[in-house]
Amino acid sequence: MVCKRRDERELPEIETIIAGFLVLTVVVSIFSRRTSIPYTVMLVVVGIALATFSASSIFGVNLIFNNLVGGGYFVALILPPLLFEAMMNIRSTELRSVINPALALATLGVVISTVVAGLALWTLAALPLSTAFIFGALIAPTDTATVLEVFRRVKVPAKLSALLETEAALNDATGIVVFSVVLAAVTVSTPSPLAATGQFALLLGGGAAVGLLVGFGSEVLSSLVDDSLSETIITVICVYGSYSLATYMGVSGLIAVVAAGLYFGNLTMQTTRVQKARGTVKSFWAIIAFVANSVAFLFIGLSTDVTQLVAGALAIGVAFLAVNLARAASVYPILAVFSTAKSKIPLSWRNTAMLGGMKGALSIVLLASIPSSVEHRDTITTMVLGVAFLSITLQGSLLFRYTDSRFPRSQKSLKTEADAKLSATLAELEELKRLKEQGKIPEDEFAFWMGQREKELAELVEEMKVTNQTEKLLRSRWKGLASLFKRRDRKKKTPA
Repeated sequence: MVCKRRDERELPEIETIIAGFLVLTVVVSIFSRRTSIPYTVMLVVVGIALATFSASSIFGVNLIFNNLVGGGYFVALILPPLLFEAMMNIRSTELRSVINPALALATLGVVISTVVAGLALWTLAALPLSTAFIFGALIAPTDTATVLEVFRRVKVPAKLSALLETEAALNDATGIVVFSVVLAAVTVSTPSPLAATGQFALLLGGGAAVGLLVGFGSEVLSSLVDDSLSETIITVICVYGSYSLATYMGVSGLIAVVAAGLYFGNLTMQTTRVQKARGTVKSFWAIIAFVANSVAFLFIGLSTDVTQLVAGALAIGVAFLAVNLARAASVYPILAVFSTAKSKIPLSWRNTAMLGGMKGALSIVLLASIPSSVEHRDTITTMVLGVAFLSITLQGSLLFRYTDSRFPRSQKSLKTEADAKLSATLAELEELKRLKEQGKIPEDEFAFWMGQREKELAELVEEMKVTNQTEKLLRSRWKGLASLFKRRDRKKKTPA
């Protein structure tokens, strides 16, 4: 009887948290679009405000987020849908053109960043070499959630976006291996470089193999169904099935999700049956990715203690400088190597890649694996939280401004531009339909171009403003309420 009453007390609390969280994300999203303040920045600030004024404790949010991270569920629940949604929208043609520099940034780049950040912090802050290298390894990989969210909102060429999204998706395996090697060298014994290389190859190759296998199995299942609901459920099985199987086998679950997402987006979604459910599947994962991103950035805000940031401002500033020096030392040389006369990587792309090396939730999650016996553990924690905060607020804002100046949109009014784009896209859709009916275009080519046009329409919807519609709605509702009150007043004044 007591247990039942406790459950009854907890259930409304959980419902309140979920409802409050969803309302918060919608309000922040609307306010972000009205003010042009990045959504990610606003969520982090809101999270800090909740933590600062103890509102998160009152509503039990801290308990949920601590369990989410402490139980190891953050990476398992939040990152897979983000990776899958991003990867299934990357076309194989775009991926082929950027896969080599992306792999180099995700592997060699992480190693270079770790070494440079460690040496810079050791030199500038006079920290012990072991502490400096633990921090360098912890902060070296770019954060998947942060990068995917930022490059979903900035206006950059598709290949550049694919390059940085692919790097963020692939460098988790490298980051985890490098961090494990450095931590083992500090706390246990000096690990073998050969063993570390073998571990990385196993994590990356094994994860990719599992992802492709699960992706193929999902394609077979998709061929047996012809409704949107079943197809959507199959994608959920594909995402968490690939992650769970890979983790169980001791390989990278995140790399498995990357491979499964690429397989699904470039092969499975091009089949005739899946084309019918394409819109439903993409809309479903867009919503899931939005919620997952919101959780990730709110978590960063909730994890940040303002008093701790103020007290460690000097150390955070030095750490942020070291991290950016490390990013520059990896990005510019690597992209310069891959910039050839045939495939030139412009300086604006390299600068965007430099600013796009965002840090965030992944580094904060990895903090939990550092033993309390590690020297200067509190300093490492302060620097990671501070760098994540500056990366999202300061560096994120600089990235938005830089991309707006280097990749400008048309100077026409947004409404005129959107109308013109909409007319052109609809005309192309009609032409595709006509060619398909006349049998002049193959099924796979038709599916590909329809997917491209669908992507353009989704971007148009994002750009269109709804101010006029909102004003009309509010005015209409106000008039309705006013007339209702007038009728009631007349009834009260009318004698019986």
